[in-house]
This record gives sequence, C-alpha cells and structure tokens, in this order.
Amino acid sequence: MNHPVRYWHPLDDGRIQCDLCPRYCKLHADQRGACFVRQREGDAIVLTTYGRSSGFCIDPVEKKPLNHFYPGTSVFSFGTAGCNLACKFCQNWDISKSRDMDRLMDAASPEEIARTAAHWGCRSVAYTYNDPVIFAEYAIDTAEACHALGIKNIAVTAGYITELARGDFFAPMDAANVDLKGFTDDFYVQLCGAHLQPVLDTLTWLAHETEVWVEITTLLIPGKNDSDAELKAMTAWIARELGTTVPLHFTAFHPDFKLTDLPATPPATLTRARNIALEAGLRHVYTGNVHDREGGTTRCTGCGEALIVRDWYEILDYRLTPDGCCTECGTRLAGRFGEYAAPFGSRRIPVAIHRH
Repeated sequence: MNHPVRYWHPLDDGRIQCDLCPRYCKLHADQRGACFVRQREGDAIVLTTYGRSSGFCIDPVEKKPLNHFYPGTSVFSFGTAGCNLACKFCQNWDISKSRDMDRLMDAASPEEIARTAAHWGCRSVAYTYNDPVIFAEYAIDTAEACHALGIKNIAVTAGYITELARGDFFAPMDAANVDLKGFTDDFYVQLCGAHLQPVLDTLTWLAHETEVWVEITTLLIPGKNDSDAELKAMTAWIARELGTTVPLHFTAFHPDFKLTDLPATPPATLTRARNIALEAGLRHVYTGNVHDREGGTTRCTGCGEALIVRDWYEILDYRLTPDGCCTECGTRLAGRFGEYAAPFGSRRIPVAIHRH
C-alpha cells in the first residue's frame, strides 16, 4: 500500500528531508516522520496510508463546520490516521494518534470514494477526522476523481503546510475549514508542538491567491486561548488580513486526550468571543458544539435579515435565492450556494464503500 510521494529532497549527510509541512522531518533509513504515515523507504519517502481510511460517514456540511458552502447538503467524510501536529486537546486523538493502522483502516481507491459519494447523492467529499495534509497525495487524487463526477471537495485542516506543497494540495479543493487553534506562538508550541506563523501564511495565501472558499474554526479552551486580549488580537487580524466576511466559528472544548483536567467551555465564553469578533468588524461569527440559535444564524450584511436559522446542525429556516442573495433586499451573501432542497439534517450515517 506504500505510495511514492512528492515534497522531499536528500541531504548531504545521507538523510532525506520531508518538505510537506513546516516540521521538515529529516529521516534515516526506514524512519517515519512525526506524522507517522510518511516513511523513508530506500532513497525516497512513501505514504503508508494511501488507499486506506479510518472509516466513512455521511454528515451535514455544517458539521465540518461550513455554514456558507452549500448549506443543508450532505458531505461524504473520511480520514486516515496520524497527524503532523501534537495537540494535547485533540478531539479525534484515537485516529490522529493511531499506530495500529492495519486494524483501523478500510481500503478504498480514489475512484471508489468518488463513486460512493455520488451513489449516496453527496454534494461534496470532506477530507477530515485527521489532517489531510499528511495524506496529500491520496487527498489530491481523490479530489480529482470527485471533480470528474461533479462532486466538490472540502479540506478540514490545521493549515500546517509548506509553501512548496500548498499549491498542489489546495488546487482541487473547493472549500477549506482551517483550524486557527490560538493566536500566540506559545500556545502552538506548548499545546500543539507547532508554530503559529505557517498557519497565518496559509490563511493569507488562501484568501488572496486562490478561489477556495475559507472558513475558520477556533476551539476555545478555558484559560489557554480564550482571553479577551488574545481574541481581540486574533479577530482584528482576521478582519484586516482576510476580510470581514470570512466566517469564524468558535467551538466548545470538552476534556479529552491530555487535557482532561480542564473544564468544558462554558456557553458564556463562546458568546463573549462572538461579541468580541463582531466588535472587530467580522460579519459572520458562529458558536459551535452548543445549542445557540442566535450564534448559529446567518444574517444579511445589507438589511440584517435572518437568512439561515440554525440550531446546532439543524437548519430551521432558509431565505436565500439560488445564487445566494437575500430574499428581502437582494444583497449577496459571501459563500457558495445553489438550489436549496430539503436539508440533510443533523444525522451521521456510517457507510461502506460502494464497489460496483
């Protein structure tokens, strides 16, 4: 199952450097990178998880979370194993930290994934659960197979990717939800084993150099990244560097993995963060992992009308034209829209690959 990969070069001392992400792992013979899935094999690096997945599910697109990308549609979701970050608060740690890949994974070719998504009527495929950057070749090939069948592609990612690789990776992606995990380098170093600046570089590049639809998610962890000062700095940066119409999702932390000693995020913290972001000029700020109808509602930037009313992943009311304009005043909403049918709802449906 090992698949040749791009983005590496040999070093003078005999090691091979992986150039996919800013960790720049330098590998001796048979050594794996920090992500665990990219391994030196002979005089090259291979991807050990190509064609294998941790499972397949159909979700609402709002669960990614994406609120401005074909709302109410279903998305075929899958991931593999491993991760290039080391977040102590990982909510999918059983997948991202998995080392038992042979037992964990289901086999599926890019074409089989595309056909299965089409069979179930999914508008898009999401590369999620663990970070698709580390299985870039598998994600790219699958995304191209999906495009051949008219299916959109969504990357759910921490954005920790090099300038060398990001063009190829995002070229077939139609949307991305990027985790902006905090807004200090200390937070990234101490809690994620990474650095902030490469993520900011990815976000800026996506916003200004691509046609990828971008939304941002920040998981608010009590006492770690939820201070007024940090939230003001982060939201001011987003407004200034990315624009005021980029949707921002504040989601609630629950104790998990290596941060089980912290309390869950109070709903009041999400509301406070949302108010700070709105005061910074952001137009579309959402709260997640909680029941908060106002925090889930999309409003018109022209007249203030409630265009999409949500409770968690449920759409309760929808008032947009097929081209994404307010039915009251005609103002166009930022995002990607189309004909609106009955929403998929909040269900999560595990599925098997459709092989015929």
